[in-house]
This record gives sequence, structure tokens and C-alpha cells, in this order.
Amino acid sequence: MAIAEFTIIPIGTATTSLSSYVADLHKELEKHADITFQMTPMGTILEGSLDRILAVIRAVHEVPFANGAERVSTSIKIDDRRDKPASMQQKMQSVADKLK
Repeated sequence: MAIAEFTIIPIGTATTSLSSYVADLHKELEKHADITFQMTPMGTILEGSLDRILAVIRAVHEVPFANGAERVSTSIKIDDRRDKPASMQQKMQSVADKLK
């Protein structure tokens, strides 16, 4: 299972506020039940197969265009560990265990 973090920034919008774009991105993410996602103040984390993650990011990348943005910048970081199972929760638990 892969974990990816992405940030989508609509450019060329009528306002500096982006919360309506973020809400629309969230609605799109909810359509993909086979992917686990966690939104943060600065981006979104996805968990699933790499092929599905990339397909979902592609779908979400299109949302700002559909809502009037003239340009969209998307940054992606991928952690694709294949030697053992990994998840968002497992990664956080590993750090918590070391803090004890």
C-alpha cells in the first residue's frame, strides 16, 4: 500500500480565498471509497494502491478547472513501501512508540 501527500493550488481565481475550492476537492475525494484520505490545513494524504492514488489525484486535479480556475499547480509526494505493510496510522504509531 502506498501513501501520498498532495497539495493543489488553484491559480487565476477571482478571490484569494480557496476554501470553496477545498470543499469541492473534498466532495470529489468522497466519491473514491477505495481510498483512505485525510485532509490537513496544508494538503491531503491518501492511502491505497499506487495506481488508484494517482488516478484519484488526477481526478481531484481537474476539480478547480471545472470550478473556474485558469491554472492549477499540484505537488505530490509518494511513499511506496513494498517490504512490509504500511499505513498512515502505522507510521504515526511508530513515531509515538519511539516517544515513550
